[in-house]
Amino acid sequence: MTWLNRVRNAIPFVAKRETSEQLWHKCKGCGEMVFLKEYDDNQHVCPNCDHHGRIRPDMRFKALFDTGSWKTLPTPIVREDPLKFRDTKRYTDRLKQARQATGESDALVNAIGEIEQRKAVIGVQDFAFMGGSMGLAVGEAFILGTRAAIENKCPYIIFTASGGARMQEGILSLMQMPKMTVGVQRLKDAGLPYIVVLTDPTSGGVMASYALLGDLHLAEPGATLAFTGRRVIENTIREKLPDDFQTSEYLLDHGMIDMIVHRHSLRERLGTLMGYLMAGRAKSGAV
Repeated sequence: MTWLNRVRNAIPFVAKRETSEQLWHKCKGCGEMVFLKEYDDNQHVCPNCDHHGRIRPDMRFKALFDTGSWKTLPTPIVREDPLKFRDTKRYTDRLKQARQATGESDALVNAIGEIEQRKAVIGVQDFAFMGGSMGLAVGEAFILGTRAAIENKCPYIIFTASGGARMQEGILSLMQMPKMTVGVQRLKDAGLPYIVVLTDPTSGGVMASYALLGDLHLAEPGATLAFTGRRVIENTIREKLPDDFQTSEYLLDHGMIDMIVHRHSLRERLGTLMGYLMAGRAKSGAV
């Protein structure tokens, strides 16, 4: 430590080093520093390049639901660490660390409320919780969300963000794929809309199952949407892939999704779509 650093650290009014990190956010799109308060107020969309950053469930709910109309649904209780898994850390320790960091029980949170005075259940995957990975708790939370939608005769809207199945739960995590597919089918049997909003990133078993089973598929701009990694595909087919491969824009051009919607327009667009999808049911009374 230099003499200057010792003096600086000894002066009580000198700001701590972490202060700047708390005040500023470095955009992953353009690399510019954005004032954190401005970034939060803008729903984690960069004001310089429009890059859509990752967003937590609470912020998502506040941006979409009518003010004061929503509440989070109870977290389902599942058996934890059924395989007694351990890699460099015990799985139970990883869960504890993720819960402390996020304040959530697991990677999928549901809430019920109104979007432009239309009732809906929304599920949001939190990538900050172990990469939004799909395990027993995520599968059970998804089923809880579909049941709540059926009971309330309203759409279920899922916001996906995940690296895929949770490796610490092995085959049990993969079994969530058919389980959640059954949940989607029950929604459709009840005549209720299932709307998917793909966000950055959505991949693996999530992309291969409930993320592509919607009545409508929306995506945020620039999101990475893939089943497997770009390098794995290039090494397999021995070809260079397009620069925009596995993005929202590429999937829209190739008919895989229905529309790309800016985060600031999602509330209005979802309200309009719900109005279209529920109009006939409301008139006929069918659910």
